[in-house]
Amino acid sequence: MKSAQKIKGVLAPVCTPFKADYSPDHNRFVAQCKWMLGQGSGLAVFGTNSEANSLSVNERIALLDSLLQAGLDPARMMPGTGCCSFTDTVRLTEHAVKAGAAGVLMLPPFYYKGVSEEGLYRHFSEVVQRVGDSRLKIYLYHIPPVAVVGITPKLVERLLKAYPQAIAGMKDSSGDWTNTKTFLDAFAKSGFDIFPGSESFLLAGLRNGGAGCISATANVNPGAIAKLCNEWKNADADEQQKRLDVVRDAFGKKYLMIGALKQGIAIYANDPAWSKVRPPLVELTAEQAKSLEAELKAIGFTMPGLQRAA
Repeated sequence: MKSAQKIKGVLAPVCTPFKADYSPDHNRFVAQCKWMLGQGSGLAVFGTNSEANSLSVNERIALLDSLLQAGLDPARMMPGTGCCSFTDTVRLTEHAVKAGAAGVLMLPPFYYKGVSEEGLYRHFSEVVQRVGDSRLKIYLYHIPPVAVVGITPKLVERLLKAYPQAIAGMKDSSGDWTNTKTFLDAFAKSGFDIFPGSESFLLAGLRNGGAGCISATANVNPGAIAKLCNEWKNADADEQQKRLDVVRDAFGKKYLMIGALKQGIAIYANDPAWSKVRPPLVELTAEQAKSLEAELKAIGFTMPGLQRAA
C-alpha cells in the first residue's frame, strides 16, 4: 500500500459519547464524526477531549473500527495512540496505520516525571521499530499542562535524524505562543508539520508556516475554524480569528472544557445523553448548563446541520 498523504487544516479531538453504563456509544460517535467531516474538520479521535485516557485499548480499537465500517475516510483521521506503555502504543499505532489513517497523534509516556531526553527517545524509537511500517506518520503531542512530560526541540531533532519518514509533525498544546513559534521557526520549513493546540493561535500559526490546528472547540465550531484555515490570507482573517476566540472563551473560560463541549452538543442536537462523561470527570451542573446555553445564545452561536443520532 502507498504511504498516506499528510493531513493539514483543522482537526477535532472528537468527544466520546457514553451510554448510561459508561460504555462508548458507537452510533452517536459515528454520527458526530460524520457531521464534523461535513463541516470541514478532520478527526483527531482519542485526544485529550476525547477522554482517551479513560478508554481501554480495546475500546479505542472498536470505536475506530466503527468509523471505518461506516465508510468514513481514514485519510482524514489522526487517532491518538500514545500510552504510558510502549506495547499499548504499538498496538494502537499498528491498528491505525493498517486502517489507513493519515497519521497518529502520540503522547509521550506521562506517568514518570523528570524523565530524560534519552528515555523519551528510546520510547518513540521502540514504537517506530516495532510498528515497522513505511506508512507510519507520527505527530508528537506536547501538552505539558496535563502530561507534564514534554517534547523539546532537541528531541525532535534527534527523532527526525533517526526516523525522517516516520516523524511527521507535532501538536503543541503548551498554550504558549512563544513555544509554538520556537518550533515553527526551527522546523516548519523542513516539512515538519506543526499544529497549535488551540484555534486561538490558528491565524498566527498559519502566518508562520503552521499546518492548521488540532483544537477541542472544533467539536462544536468546526465550520468556522475550517473557514479561517482556508481564508487566512483574506482581508477579514483577523476578524474571523476574533470571532473564533469569542466562541472558545464561551466554552472554556468558566467550565471544564470537556463537559462544556459535550453539553453544547447535547443542547444543539437536542440530545441530553451527550452530556455524560466518564468518572473521574463530572458533567456540568444544571445551573452551569443553563448559563452556557444562555451565553451561547447571546453570541449567536449555532451548530448548523447537527442532528440527533438515530
